[in-house]
Amino acid sequence: MKKVRFILSIILVLTFSLSYSQMRGPSDPGGDPEVGGDPPLGAPIGNGAFILIGLAVAYGGKKLYNLRRLDMEEQEDE
Repeated sequence: MKKVRFILSIILVLTFSLSYSQMRGPSDPGGDPEVGGDPPLGAPIGNGAFILIGLAVAYGGKKLYNLRRLDMEEQEDE
């Protein structure tokens, strides 16, 4: 149970930090946009990070479910 709480706390911290960074918006690259020049470096993370975290949580939940199911079957066999 401690591992589950630890993993959930990490997921919550990552989720809030990603959502906070997206709420602030991109930083001002400076300069006049009409003059031209190189575009600002970097790419937005988007919703891909949330999808990846969601899939990781689902995968971990499935693994825990299978592990507990196997433990219960072993206890019934004894």
